[in-house]
Amino acid sequence: MTAQLFAAVDGGNSKTDVVLGDSDGRILARIHGPTISPHVIGLSGCLEQLGDLVRRARAAAALPAALPLSRLSAYLAGADLPVEVERLDAGVTGLGLADAVTVDNDLFALLRAGTAAPDAVGVVCGAGINAVGRRRDGHTSRFPALGQLSGDWGGGQHLAALALYHAVRGEDGRGPATALSAAVIATFGLPDVEAVSVALHLGELPAARLDELCEVLFAVAAAGDAVASRVVQRLAAEIEALVRVAAGRLSLLDSPYTVVLGGGVLTARHPQLHTDIVARIAALSPQATVAVLTSPPVAGAALLALDALHGGPVPTKVEAAVRAAL
Repeated sequence: MTAQLFAAVDGGNSKTDVVLGDSDGRILARIHGPTISPHVIGLSGCLEQLGDLVRRARAAAALPAALPLSRLSAYLAGADLPVEVERLDAGVTGLGLADAVTVDNDLFALLRAGTAAPDAVGVVCGAGINAVGRRRDGHTSRFPALGQLSGDWGGGQHLAALALYHAVRGEDGRGPATALSAAVIATFGLPDVEAVSVALHLGELPAARLDELCEVLFAVAAAGDAVASRVVQRLAAEIEALVRVAAGRLSLLDSPYTVVLGGGVLTARHPQLHTDIVARIAALSPQATVAVLTSPPVAGAALLALDALHGGPVPTKVEAAVRAAL
């Protein structure tokens, strides 16, 4: 039987990864582009950019114009609410890029990239924080992930802001003294933390530089600072809570399941954070296994497309080929 073709898309908050392959697990093209998140560039911008990226992938694979794609699987940041997924699904289907289309949140691609286990929970902590769960019968668990509007706590940008918050308060006396104050001063080369805050406010320091303080926070915590350590402990507790709720909704807490940790904050394996998370999950679900993501999320998007083409989990050799290629 002739191999079927698919396109798989991982659309994150800052970049988009697209692969084109076939049902035998061969990867024919891989291209990169800017974010296509509808939260960033709007729905129409998302659809326009997605169409362009898929056409670029086809060109890179030298596919004849008349050769159809059997499936397009797109997993996007910004596909958080059911209504957002529905709108995106309708819009992507309307582009006519493939015979069948699947659209969902990018965390499902991350989860599939991290494990083939049918029962699993994925937690991402990158710029933001979120979690999803899946069960072998197809049921899923998710959170709205709308930031503080939906009760979210954590993510790299939030942690960086907290580092500055505690540094300011440690310097002016409203909060306990902390080594974060000196670390912030050293990071930006200004005379005091107040000057850093003012420079960020006036635009004299680019707002994006605030993100540098996420790594500063972990370094200061690792050196034994009590204030920074409390923030790291709070993040571990939040990740435990996400797993507890996601797995609990799927009745997995007392069963074997896999917890996939992804996103830059978690894949960095900061010892203080990682050790705490593993211990908390072991206490929460003794039969759970913790895995740190090593494959790119687009591998998960490709494997989900292949699962659909094969009508179930792909053969082991096909999965291995995709992971090796990506």
